[in-house]
Amino acid sequence: MVQTVRTLRIPVSEKTIIFEKPRVLCRVFFSIRVMARSDMWYETKISFDDPKFITFYMINGPVKYFEAEGADIFQGNIWAKNASDTDLTYATTEILH
Repeated sequence: MVQTVRTLRIPVSEKTIIFEKPRVLCRVFFSIRVMARSDMWYETKISFDDPKFITFYMINGPVKYFEAEGADIFQGNIWAKNASDTDLTYATTEILH
């Protein structure tokens, strides 16, 4: 079992791969947390192997995190796009088994 914890900064309107597709092990947990004040409105788009963000999950408002757990969670690249008007910092955790 391997756990990876990191922080990264995404500038305004930029996107990046938050978690790369596992090569040997399987992803059993991941978490994306926006490190921002809870009383401010920030938007982040989360995409599952879709760098064009045609379909996405939105993190916004008072809820500043997204997480998934289990043997059947998504195993591909997970993208994030900062859709806010300020640079944002993210704390991410991934567990592979």
